[in-house]
Amino acid sequence: MEGYVEHRYFKKGAVEKREYQEALARSVLEKGSSLIVMPTGLGKTIVAARVIADKIDEGKVLFLAPTKPLAVQHAKTLREILSIPPEEIVVFTGSVNPEKRKELWGKARVVVATPQTVENDIIGGRIDLGEVSLLVFDEAHRAVGDYAYVFIAREYVKRRKNPLILGLTASPGGDPEKIREVMRNLYLGNVEIKTPWDEDVRPYVQKVSLKWIHVSLPSEFLEVRSLLERFAREVLKKLYEAGYAPSKDLRAYGKKDILQLQEKIRERILQGDERAYEASALVSALIKILHALELLETQGIHALYQYFQRLKVRAARQKGARIILEHAYVQRAMEIVEELREKGVDHPKIEKLLELLEKLKGKKGIVFVQYRDTASRITDLLKKMGIRAERFVGQGTRMGDKGMSQKEQINTIERLKTGEIDVLVATSVAEEGLDIPEVDFVIFYEAIPSEIRWIQRKGRTGRRRYGEIYVLIAKGTRDEAYYWSARAKERRMIEELKKLRKTLSRGVQRSLVEYSGEKRPKVKVLVDLREKSSEVLKELFSDPEVDVELAVLPVGDYLISDRVVVERKTVGDFLQSIIDGRLFEQASRLKDFERPIVVVEGEGLYEKRNMDPRAVRGAISSLILDFGIPVLFTKSPRETALFIKSMAVREQREEKRPVRIRGEKKLLGPKEMKEFIVQSLPHVGPKTAKELLMRFGSVEGVFLASERELASVPGIGEKKAKEIRRVISEPYEEDSSR
Repeated sequence: MEGYVEHRYFKKGAVEKREYQEALARSVLEKGSSLIVMPTGLGKTIVAARVIADKIDEGKVLFLAPTKPLAVQHAKTLREILSIPPEEIVVFTGSVNPEKRKELWGKARVVVATPQTVENDIIGGRIDLGEVSLLVFDEAHRAVGDYAYVFIAREYVKRRKNPLILGLTASPGGDPEKIREVMRNLYLGNVEIKTPWDEDVRPYVQKVSLKWIHVSLPSEFLEVRSLLERFAREVLKKLYEAGYAPSKDLRAYGKKDILQLQEKIRERILQGDERAYEASALVSALIKILHALELLETQGIHALYQYFQRLKVRAARQKGARIILEHAYVQRAMEIVEELREKGVDHPKIEKLLELLEKLKGKKGIVFVQYRDTASRITDLLKKMGIRAERFVGQGTRMGDKGMSQKEQINTIERLKTGEIDVLVATSVAEEGLDIPEVDFVIFYEAIPSEIRWIQRKGRTGRRRYGEIYVLIAKGTRDEAYYWSARAKERRMIEELKKLRKTLSRGVQRSLVEYSGEKRPKVKVLVDLREKSSEVLKELFSDPEVDVELAVLPVGDYLISDRVVVERKTVGDFLQSIIDGRLFEQASRLKDFERPIVVVEGEGLYEKRNMDPRAVRGAISSLILDFGIPVLFTKSPRETALFIKSMAVREQREEKRPVRIRGEKKLLGPKEMKEFIVQSLPHVGPKTAKELLMRFGSVEGVFLASERELASVPGIGEKKAKEIRRVISEPYEEDSSR
């Protein structure tokens, strides 16, 4: 025992002093923005609190966590540790009113928040990152791609003279490039890693036993596997002979290789290769059958049967599903699966799992599974055994499975804490981002190839007391390959981080220097409020040469000058607007501007929705020839933003055109305003808005109409009417799903 941490901003006796935590905090304060990699349970939050205590006099502290429950937990921990008034440590999530957040920002010293909320407040001008002396990113490995962490870090270093960023994670992954991407995106110039084997950490680590439980697949499983593999080889041979696949050896392909093959075929479709449509259906069938093989090997008969049932539903609209179901090999495999299901046969891992949990009765634990179907089945079986078990899954709807609301998740976790539940049967949602209490054991129903998820799952046990980890493995299957893959990646991650720590220097850290240079006048872009959540807006907002202003635009999405307006559509929305007729109604209104432009963003224009490519080309031709509106194609939000900026520079700097809504009074008169308001309802476009106003006489009449009355209007129907009434009558609550 080393006593307790003593600091003017730490409560006396609140935190046990551990030298490795003190050393990590000193490293951050001395070396600057840092990534700390440390297993769950070793006190990443304590290290953050120690840095907060030294920086809080220099400005506000912003502490970000990926979910609301985790943000609430961090705030609770900081209030228990720090000797500042509890009301000065506040939580920002979507459930707090934006104006209330603006008010709280002015009074708070520590703000713990979800990243999406902070992102919205930055764009809305409600918070000033220039006031932040320390920015903490929990689960920092998420800072890749377009995740909100990347945007927030970029804005912070632009606005703070001496930025200090602290990233916390149990695992940034074993891919050296991904680790470097996280470091780049969070502007980190130092990395510190602690493992349970480090001498200064070892005294605080509890023993964790790791046991493998091997099972063998029954002969019937092997027969089904053989049939599905024969089908897969046959499909691959066709792709090879058609010149699309580089090899006909199924063993030469992993998941990534098949997805790359699919992307290659999509490119051929865009290039006008008519044969590629058939190849696309074949590769779709290959992806599906490989998934079926994984379900057979790692999940069992019940999961595979459910998957085949879903394929039957999809067959009406997916050629790949039809190719599978019409093949003799697959039909025979389905017959065997049906026979086994009727006999009550399932994966041998199920029996081993139930035997193991019978022995572990009275202890708290988590059974991790990959799929919801398996989670439901195992939960039902455990309840029949008298084990107090609950399924624990994410919020989204999957194949008709509604999932759990955040409130339900929190309630279930609380019941685990209080002892009402002994076992959670959980999907990946329990790996990170939720305040799940430590458990006595963790069971992997199947192995997983991701080292990040492997480390996160293991970290749920063995923090403060002895823990047990069990991994169920089916011999000669993906289970074995995935298990050893995760272990190898974990070792490689540690090696890469140690190498990185040696090579990094303070000079690697990016700073405001990259934003310096010749000061140029900003260009202005007016952005319609309906685009406030788009990645394009974030890209424009992050550009130091662009001044973004949110507004209600009567026409288009981005106003660049008094004569140029841009209507942005993703590929999916563009195709849907052709189907429902919105595209040409919008085109008519865009002509009120001298130079309107339609931007179609994304890829797969001729693949989605199974639309005839001739119809798509016809719609584009009509926009150009009949309406005189050029159509610009972009691959990503970033490319869209760059084009918008380029046009704004040309219009405003070179042509000296002002940014204002031409003819605003004419465009948004009383009639148009009424149509605009009604169009804000779900499934209501310009044509339907006019139908509704004609039927009910006024906006008020539309809003007071019953579900039955709404359903009688052409283009609405019962389902849409129900959704409209729900939006109109449901009590308003700030979004709390983050």
